Amino acid sequence: MRKFKGSQVSVPALAILLLWVKTYIVYKTSFEINIENWKQEFILFMNPLSFLMFVMGISFFLKEKNRNRYILISSFLISVVLFANVVFYRFFNDFLTVPVLFQTSNMADLGSSAGELMHLVDLVYFADFFILLALLKIKPKFIVNRDYGKVERRVFYLIAIAISFLNLGLAESERPQLLTRTFDREMLVKNIGTYNYHLYDIFLQSKSSAQRALADGSELVDIENYIRANYKHPNDELFGIAKGKNVILISMESTQSFVINNTVNGEEITPFLNEFIKESYYFNNFYHQTGQGKTSDSEFLVDNSLYPLGRGAVFFTHSRNEFRATPEILKENGYFTATLHANNKSFWNRDIMYQSFGYDRFYDINDFEVTEENSVGWGLKDADFFQQSIRHLKEMPKPFYAKYITLTNHFPFDLDEEDKLVQPYTSNSKTLNNYFPTVRYQDEALKQFIQSLKDEGIYDDSIIILYGDHYGISENHNRAMSEFLGEEVTPFVSTQLQRVPLIIHIPGHKGKTISTVSGQIDLKPTILHLLGIDTKGNIDFGTDLFADDRLEFTVLRDGSFITKDYVYTRDTCYRKDTGEITEERYCEQYLEKAKYELEYSDKIVYGDLLRFYENLRKKGNNE
Repeated sequence: MRKFKGSQVSVPALAILLLWVKTYIVYKTSFEINIENWKQEFILFMNPLSFLMFVMGISFFLKEKNRNRYILISSFLISVVLFANVVFYRFFNDFLTVPVLFQTSNMADLGSSAGELMHLVDLVYFADFFILLALLKIKPKFIVNRDYGKVERRVFYLIAIAISFLNLGLAESERPQLLTRTFDREMLVKNIGTYNYHLYDIFLQSKSSAQRALADGSELVDIENYIRANYKHPNDELFGIAKGKNVILISMESTQSFVINNTVNGEEITPFLNEFIKESYYFNNFYHQTGQGKTSDSEFLVDNSLYPLGRGAVFFTHSRNEFRATPEILKENGYFTATLHANNKSFWNRDIMYQSFGYDRFYDINDFEVTEENSVGWGLKDADFFQQSIRHLKEMPKPFYAKYITLTNHFPFDLDEEDKLVQPYTSNSKTLNNYFPTVRYQDEALKQFIQSLKDEGIYDDSIIILYGDHYGISENHNRAMSEFLGEEVTPFVSTQLQRVPLIIHIPGHKGKTISTVSGQIDLKPTILHLLGIDTKGNIDFGTDLFADDRLEFTVLRDGSFITKDYVYTRDTCYRKDTGEITEERYCEQYLEKAKYELEYSDKIVYGDLLRFYENLRKKGNNE
C-alpha cells in the first residue's frame, strides 16, 4: 500500500489512510454501533480497508495527471456516501439502501427535515478530501507520485484480497450466516463495513428485481397453507357488529404510546385521547412494524396485512404490483373508498399506489385550501386539514371508507407559538423537547374533528379508528428519553417504545383496554370482520384483534418479535415482565415463525405473487 523513499508516501496510500481513519472515526462518533469484544472492534476498524484499496488501486493503472484526478474524485464520492449515511442515520437510526436512493420524488418535500439534520460543522466529514486537495496543490517533498509496475500492482491487489477474506472470515465467526440474515443493517455495517454493505445492497437489489421475472405462482401454495393453518375464527359477538357503518381511519403521524396518559411539565400530553379511550377499545400493546418507508409502510401494513420490505419502501419499489387491499375488498361490498392527505399526490408515490390498492378517490393538496397562514412544517395544519375535510366526507357516497394521513406531528416538530398548548420539554434533545407540543396540538385537532363529526351527524354512523403510524423519537435520542422515562433505554425498552396507540371506537360500545400483543398487520382482518366480511382464504398475515384464541405474537421489520411473555431483539431474549435477559430457548419456538412470516411476505412482494392469486383460488375451488 505504501511506497517509501526515505520518509515519502504515495498519493494512493495517503488517500487510503485518510479515508480509512476518517471512516473509523465516523463509526465511533456518528453511528451507535454496539461493540461487545476486541474482535468486533478489530473487525470494525479493518472493514473499510479492502474496499478502499480496491478503489484507489485502480489509480495504479493511470498516468500521474489522471491518477490524481481519479483519486480526488473517488475520495470525494466515498465521503459523500459516508456523509449521506450519517445524515440519514441522525433521524432514522438506519443506513441507506438502494431503493431509498431512488425515492427522489420525495426530496423536494423534505426541506425543513433535511435542514434540521445538516450543520455547517459537517464540513469536517470532508476534511480528508480538503487535506488531499491541498497537498496535491502544494506538492510537499514527502508526497511521491510515480508509475507502478505490474508486479507491484499484483502484490497490492493480492494484499487487498487477503484483507477482504480475513475480514469476511472474522465476521462469519462472529455472526454466522451474516449475508443470509440481512434484517439488521447495523450488523452488516459493523462486520463488512459501510462501503461493502452498499455493494451487497446493490446485489440484493438486482436479485430482488429478478424475482418477479422468475416467479410462476407456485410459491403461493406454501404461503397459503401457512396462512390457512394460522387463521383464527372471528369473535361471534363482534363479527358484523359494524356492518354498513362508515369507517374513518386516522393515521396519527409519529405518535408513540408513551405519550398516552402521560404528562410533560405537569400537563397532560393527550387529554382528548385519554378521554376518548374510555369510550373505545384501546390496545395498549400494539406495535408499529414499519421499515424504511415509515408512513407509507404503515399504510401498506394496514391496507394489505403484508409486511413492508426490509429495504426501501414498497410504495416506490413495487407500486405496480397486484394487491388485494382493504379498499378493493370494500368496494366489492358496496363501499366508497377514499384517502385524504394534504400533500403532493406524488409524495411516496401515492397517486400510483392508491390505484393499485383500489381507492376510488385520493383527496390530495389540490382538494384543500393551503396558505402560509394555515401551514407549518410539512404543510397544512391538522386542525385545518380535519375541518376542511368535513365537506369531502359529506359528499362521499355512503357507506364510505376514509383514511386520513396527518402531517403536523412530523419531524422536526415545528409549531407556531399560538398553537403550543404545552411548553416544550427541557433536555439535551431539541427533537424530543419539541415533540410534546406537536403531539398536544394533534390531540386538540382530533378533539375538534370528533366534535365536527358529531355536529354533522356522521359520528353515530361511523366506526372511528386511530393508530400511530411509526416512532417519532429514534434511538439517537435515548439519553433524553431515559431522562423523561426515568429509566435507561436498553434494547428491551427501545423495543417497547415501538408501541403506538390503537383506538377503535364503535358507536354504542363501552370503553375497554385490551392488552393483547398485536401490530399494524392485524388491522385489515379486524376491520373487515367488524364489517361482517370474512377474511378466510385471503392472503393476510394479520389476525383479528378480537379473535378469542389469537396468538399473542408480533414481529417487527428488523426481525425482533414480541410475545405475551418475551421480547426478542438484537439476538437477545428478554422476559417481558422484568426486562431482564433470559435464556434464548424461551424465544426459540417463535424464531422460525418470525423468519417465515417476513420471508413469505417478501416473496409475495418481490415476486408480485398476488397476480396469480385468482388462478390459484379457482384451481382450489375446482379441486
